[in-house]
Amino acid sequence: MSKKLFAEKDIATLSKNQYVKTVSSKGITYSDEFKKHFITEYSKGKYAREIFEEAGFDVDIIGMQRVKSASDRWKTAYKAEGVLGLKDSRKDSSGRPRIKELSIEEKYARLEAQMKLVQAENELLKKNPIVGKGAKEVKLPTSQKYILIREVIEKYNLIHMVKFLCEVAEVSRSGYYNYFSAKSIEQRKRKDKKDGEAKEMILKAFNFKGRKKGARQIKMTLAGQFQCVFNLKKIRRIMKKYDIVCPIRKANPYRRMMKATQEHRVVPNLLNRQFKQETPGKVLLTDITYLNYHGGQRAYLSVIKDGSTGEVLAHHMSNRITMDLATDTLTKLKKNRNFKKAKDALIHSDQGSHYTHPDFQKQVKNLGLHQSMSRRGNCWDNAPIESFFGHLKDEVDIKSCKTFGELQQEINKYIRHYNHTRFQWNLKKMTPAQYRNHLLTNRLGFFQNVLYKGYTLM
Repeated sequence: MSKKLFAEKDIATLSKNQYVKTVSSKGITYSDEFKKHFITEYSKGKYAREIFEEAGFDVDIIGMQRVKSASDRWKTAYKAEGVLGLKDSRKDSSGRPRIKELSIEEKYARLEAQMKLVQAENELLKKNPIVGKGAKEVKLPTSQKYILIREVIEKYNLIHMVKFLCEVAEVSRSGYYNYFSAKSIEQRKRKDKKDGEAKEMILKAFNFKGRKKGARQIKMTLAGQFQCVFNLKKIRRIMKKYDIVCPIRKANPYRRMMKATQEHRVVPNLLNRQFKQETPGKVLLTDITYLNYHGGQRAYLSVIKDGSTGEVLAHHMSNRITMDLATDTLTKLKKNRNFKKAKDALIHSDQGSHYTHPDFQKQVKNLGLHQSMSRRGNCWDNAPIESFFGHLKDEVDIKSCKTFGELQQEINKYIRHYNHTRFQWNLKKMTPAQYRNHLLTNRLGFFQNVLYKGYTLM
């Protein structure tokens, strides 16, 4: 078929010809009379162009491609069925066929096919790791829909349902058949082969010097060490296709889910590094660290520390980094008899998911504490507790602990030592517990002195 389109002027000219039944911008429907006339004249030895021109057609408007296609079609039909083959079996116009009224059985079969396709699509989406509560709608790629349609058709033997299932999946039928054509399959094989070769080069750069790398490091390593230039988008596409993930600073999927649900809330940095305010129970610092012990096992330690005295007020350990790790530490703080909450007391942490969680923030509010958070990626905003974790890991023989119970005993023992028998230069050479009592005594003496002076003045 010719791709040439008729202008309105051309349509008006062609419509005046007696041998034209209908004409649109895309094609012409000739009368049966002209077809018979064409075969008669052609059998006399005339050329197709000559016959059209004698019938009053402007070949320059029609185009030789249409003339040739029509003549070949009519000759083939006449040879196969004679004059009957030239008769137009369609209705009076060349539009779309009438919509067939479906029977009850056909309607039921279509509904059943649609249900099976939707079930298969839902099962596939459930396996997608980024689909979760509050996540945006995830749509399957078109290629995946083609594969899904074929699998459903083969599994349930849904004959003659391709067109309907393509409409349900909102993909084109021609695209479906093209996807499974020999040419397309061969093209995909060639692309997979090229991607496989690229993957080998990317893996060389990824594992260069035994250090895993991200896409940008891979690009620079390929250019600098292997004299191979790859586009950054191609590197990322290959890494995604073959599941090559850099373990260093990789994206946190839970952070993305938190943003999507908008349940987690970050609060401002109210503390602003004013750790020592010479008032016990006013500045509380909290954080979580990991402890690697015997045989590659890992435990997690959550701590709440007094910023003014350096005393560890509460701690909790677990072999799983669940939400309970932070909330149970708050519960232990509440039970600590030595903890006396000061006026306008606040608890300061980083922006970890435990501390932005609604449950943690609700418990903080119930304790009558304000909440403060470090700036993103700034460990200095919570330096004292980071320093505590550093001393703990240096002074406790964590590696020798064979069980979680042994590790708990060692950590409990060290924290008792840290609070009561480990003297600190910056705390006037006192232990945290002694320094807390020292501050409380000084404050008590100060208030007694103020009261005494006020009494004598009266």
